[in-house]
Amino acid sequence: MFNDPPVIIPAPAPAPTPSTSPGTIIFLHGFGDDANGWTDLVSQFHAAHKLPHLKWILPNAPQNRDVMARAWFMPKPFSPIPMPRRSGEPDPEEDDEEDDEDGMMKSVYYICGLVEKEVGAGVPVERIVVGGFSQGCAISLLVGLMSRCKGKLGGVVGLSGYLPLSGRVGRMMEKREEKGQDTRQMKWFLAHGSRDQLVPRRMFMRYKDKIEGWEGERVEAKLYEGMGHSTVGAEVRDLCAWLERVVPEIEA
Repeated sequence: MFNDPPVIIPAPAPAPTPSTSPGTIIFLHGFGDDANGWTDLVSQFHAAHKLPHLKWILPNAPQNRDVMARAWFMPKPFSPIPMPRRSGEPDPEEDDEEDDEDGMMKSVYYICGLVEKEVGAGVPVERIVVGGFSQGCAISLLVGLMSRCKGKLGGVVGLSGYLPLSGRVGRMMEKREEKGQDTRQMKWFLAHGSRDQLVPRRMFMRYKDKIEGWEGERVEAKLYEGMGHSTVGAEVRDLCAWLERVVPEIEA
């Protein structure tokens, strides 16, 4: 399924020694894009001498023949304006049956495999961050909430995306609370643009509120006024500052 290997950008700083600790960021592109579409972001950090101790892994989603584009799962459209529905009808935007669960979980499994490969190479799991943009955001949220990596990573980044399978995730979180399990070790950076027409602002507010309810003060959420389905300088700076806190350049 995943035929094209990830783009790997090593840390430009000297290789970690026994007295230092490595770190890795796995960042997923959005629908129709590929890993090369995000190499410029890494170049921006390196040009500014930021995050020089971190290795970047930029995976490629598989080619989806049905939509003739790279996709982590079969997409579903969102209306810019909430669609009216009859009383008692499920909200299609919140209906898990509308989600491509099989495609999503295959992508989640693949990303967890990349995480485990890094751990096997000596990177502490708490110094690995998984994040993504749009569809990549959706998969990253699922990795952080309902995969075998949940609660173990250093953090999760979600840019301009939404939370799919929200009903299933919500039920899992309720069971966790009933059993008194507290896996809130990860930190979260969630960001969205107020003028995003592909993934409307309301979708961000919905999942932000849910994750804040589950994960508490570990969530840093930002809404950027005037930003569409893209990134802006302020968001990149905030992300950089968050990464410096979550995966600092430290002595082991």
